[in-house]
Amino acid sequence: MESLSSLTALVSHLSFNLVLLIILIIALGYTIYRSVVIVGGTDIAVLERRWFGASMPEGRVVAMRNEVGIQARILGPGLHFLIPYIFSVTKHSMITIGENEVGLVDSVDGVPVPAGRIFAKVVSNHNLFQDGESFLANNGEKGPQIEVLPPGLYRINPYLFQVEKVAATSIPSNKIGIVMAADGEPIESGRLLGKRVDAHNNFQNGQSFLEKGGQKGPQIDIMLPGVYRVNTKLFKVDVRDAVVVQTKKVGLVTARDGKPLPPTEYVAASIQGHKDFQDASGFLSNGGQRGPQLDFLKPGTYYINPLMFDIATDEVVMVQRGEVSVIVSNIGKDPSEMAKTPNESKSSSSEERLKEGVERYVVDSGYRGIQSEVVGPGTYYLNKLAFTPHLIPTTNITIDWASSKADEKFPRVFNPLSIVSKDGFEMTVEVKVIIRVLPQQAPHMVARIGTIDNLIEHVIHPLIDSSFRNQASSSEAMKFMQDRYEEQRKAEEHATEELRRYHVECVSVLICQIMLPERLMQTLTNKVVASQQMSMFDSQREAEVRRKEMEKTKAQADLQPSLVKAEIDVQIATQQKQQAITLAEGKGLATRYEQEGVAAGVEAVGRAEGEKIRAIGQATAEAYTKQAMAVGASPLAIIEIMKQISNGQIKITPDVLVQGSDASGGQSNTLSAFIASLMAKGMKLTPEVPEKTTK
Repeated sequence: MESLSSLTALVSHLSFNLVLLIILIIALGYTIYRSVVIVGGTDIAVLERRWFGASMPEGRVVAMRNEVGIQARILGPGLHFLIPYIFSVTKHSMITIGENEVGLVDSVDGVPVPAGRIFAKVVSNHNLFQDGESFLANNGEKGPQIEVLPPGLYRINPYLFQVEKVAATSIPSNKIGIVMAADGEPIESGRLLGKRVDAHNNFQNGQSFLEKGGQKGPQIDIMLPGVYRVNTKLFKVDVRDAVVVQTKKVGLVTARDGKPLPPTEYVAASIQGHKDFQDASGFLSNGGQRGPQLDFLKPGTYYINPLMFDIATDEVVMVQRGEVSVIVSNIGKDPSEMAKTPNESKSSSSEERLKEGVERYVVDSGYRGIQSEVVGPGTYYLNKLAFTPHLIPTTNITIDWASSKADEKFPRVFNPLSIVSKDGFEMTVEVKVIIRVLPQQAPHMVARIGTIDNLIEHVIHPLIDSSFRNQASSSEAMKFMQDRYEEQRKAEEHATEELRRYHVECVSVLICQIMLPERLMQTLTNKVVASQQMSMFDSQREAEVRRKEMEKTKAQADLQPSLVKAEIDVQIATQQKQQAITLAEGKGLATRYEQEGVAAGVEAVGRAEGEKIRAIGQATAEAYTKQAMAVGASPLAIIEIMKQISNGQIKITPDVLVQGSDASGGQSNTLSAFIASLMAKGMKLTPEVPEKTTK
């Protein structure tokens, strides 16, 4: 029994020792397990010291090597032995920053950032925040860090540094980056943008930006197309379009910052060194002025800070054939100084211009005002803020007062002129006026009236309307129409004289149509018809006269052979006469004396016969006179006719014989009625003469 008890006691003792040994082995194994830390290639181990160390300074959250708390240092890949129960380990993955990413770091612990600053200063020897102890030992500051993490793998203590991965700043082609700094010195009073500082490498080196005196707020420098690793907490980048000036466009620039413009100037003076306004800092350093700029941008792409310059595009000046451009300069010397210019080659013309009142603003090059030299056809890049072009046509300009509507071909059409004549009739007149502006006169025309539209609306239209009203008021309606050419000439002379004052040439004034009232037109039509009828009758009468003359001429032509024969007969008779005269003269000499004797006898006989005939004639005349006194002249004529009829001298065979007697029973009325009947039937009362036959 004692043996059994001893064995039991031994077994119990051995079991206790075995258990104790097992416990010791387990405890040793656990201790060894706790003292050995294996860190993988892509992991980091964060230590926490729990016991046996100094306390952290007040305000600190991450401990140094000999301080109790989460350690600033970390364990890299490999096998590490630690004192168990004093240190605990937590594992984390390495931080990966992609190719197009940037790591923004925010320190959980460190020295407080000085007042007035937002970002912590840069400290050295921390190996891009992978050496936390060195960061704290070098007085690294708590808060957002200026430095950024470029693409790569980093073993960073996540309890000391918080890393935010953001996309890298990318500026595409034809874009720019506008930068706004969240920290730095304040911008100087009177300035809109932060000044330029050197060596910040397109805002990728924030520490250099701050150390060189970079200013908080919008920056004068911009970022060109590319990819940048920028601390987006320090610099906010706004991507904007670059300035693109298209073909046949002009970029007009207005500066938002710079020296103030002089009170007498409208456009800033031209300066050098701004590289087409792409170097805003150079613009300011060279004395650039605030406001509209004289320099402009031609077609192209420009990287310009829109916070500094406003860009407005405008059309180029295109002067077509048949046009000139009058330039009004908003810059240059005062026109009043022209008269003071010594040795002026055109002094006389300049003095004349100065005497013409408003035309003193037509100036030579270099002076403010309307330039005397015009610009011919072509395409011009012109800053219209500094130079205002006025396109003036130099070809004929037609202005119509007509019932037709305006179109592209005839854009300047007014309603027909309505005028009242002297005699109170209302007339409508359609007029066409043709004007022309000579190139050398265009600046003076602009000085007087401004534009062609102003000239037409405010000068020519009232001038023509008033001219025709005045002319119509002194003329009757019908006369106005009849004197159309004269009225047109008067209007043209008046328009020529008036337009000469505006340096405009009046080519012609044409009256196209005059419309009188309907009732007056009807009267005129009737008069014209009557006049035409009279002309027609006159023409017919003249035709009959001509026909009569023609018939006479024709008859003469028909008798021409007889006339020729008669002339020949006359010539023969003349010759025969001469022959007879010659023979008679010969015979006369022979018989002269013989005849002289006979003549005396014949003379006596002739006297007796003459006395006889005279006596018979006187007696016959006295008889007829007494018969006429007795029976009357008409009955006596009838008696003689009847005698001739009875003698056969008048052939008459009456078909009808009407007889009657008057109250007195006389025969006069009976014979008169008989003869009247014969005449009514067309009977011939003259002897018949045989017709001649003409061959």
